[in-house]
Amino acid sequence: MSEVLLKGLKKIYDGGVTAVHDVNLHIADKEFIVLVGPSGCGKSTTLRMVAGLEDISEGELYIDGRLCNDVEPKDRDIAMVFQSYALYPHMSVYDNMAFALKLKKVPKDEIDKKVREVARILDITQYLERKPKALSGGQRQRVAIGRAMVRDPKVFLMDEPLSNLDAKLRNQMRAEIIKLRQRINTTFMYVTHDQTEAMTLGDRIVIMKDGFVNQIGTPMEVFDKPVNLFVAGFIGMPVMNFFDNCKLLLEGGVYYAQIREAKFRLSDFQQKALKQNDQKPCDIVAGIRPQHVSVGSGELTATVEVSEMLGSEVNLHARCGNDEVVMVIPTVDLDVDVSMGASINFTTQPKLIQLFDKESGNNLIWYDKTSADNNAPVCKNYAF
Repeated sequence: MSEVLLKGLKKIYDGGVTAVHDVNLHIADKEFIVLVGPSGCGKSTTLRMVAGLEDISEGELYIDGRLCNDVEPKDRDIAMVFQSYALYPHMSVYDNMAFALKLKKVPKDEIDKKVREVARILDITQYLERKPKALSGGQRQRVAIGRAMVRDPKVFLMDEPLSNLDAKLRNQMRAEIIKLRQRINTTFMYVTHDQTEAMTLGDRIVIMKDGFVNQIGTPMEVFDKPVNLFVAGFIGMPVMNFFDNCKLLLEGGVYYAQIREAKFRLSDFQQKALKQNDQKPCDIVAGIRPQHVSVGSGELTATVEVSEMLGSEVNLHARCGNDEVVMVIPTVDLDVDVSMGASINFTTQPKLIQLFDKESGNNLIWYDKTSADNNAPVCKNYAF
């Protein structure tokens, strides 16, 4: 078992600057969990506390049931892959991968067996005698991953391992990491600022901002059920459209979302959830994903400002009053004028409208203050 438990983890630097606030997280055995958020949100600091590279100011860290706050990094049975590869330039690929095993006095034949087996899995056998400077960025990253793999760690830590690669290579390496995860049964903690990596790699995603955890959930949960405006705006590409100065109305016992001149009768599920929450009419910010917009007819009108042809789809950047709107339209469905300055009508399905309280920014349907991970908001579960 390789569970990782973070209980009230906090990092306070000299001068009283708090980088990580009260993180509570239970990572199950063999789970792949991704910490994601903008630069400076505390995700790498959290990972480095797990690795033992940063002292824990408050809280407790358990790895495999063992309290590890004061355990040396080398004794935590973890392996870490860094953004910068951190390979020894004067050593061959083989020696880089074998180095940690040699320090542990592992027998030579066992080292050779492990290094060659891992090299075969990562398809770097042909590079074993080369120095790192003779390798491409993707090859170096494979070596760095291989160096960690040969140790058979209980927990695999990765700190933005693909951020130095170009877009094409990043996609290839992302697929390699997915294959790697299927080959080795261990627990992964992966840090990235790239939401595509988070969505494709993670069993669950931990979304952080300013040192706080904003939501923990599966990729589909954080996409379909964002608990607040930050999560909704961070997850999804292009980013969610937000319509300001909207209203949640209650007329004759029925809830409506008013977006500019249009009034949408909310779905049966939304009606039940809002009634269960005893939600009163209020000012809201309405959120609609670009992929959930349909054009050609509808209650809302916008003026096209930019049209981006991407082959299978068109990204329309338009203006609806004071609100900017992005629409992702499949080219096979495109039968309206989308030239600059054209006026188009658009709409969406009411069930796809996200409703955010204007004051708190919390989702009126999905925000739940309580969760199994204590202080981390999760999406609410309804019993009806």
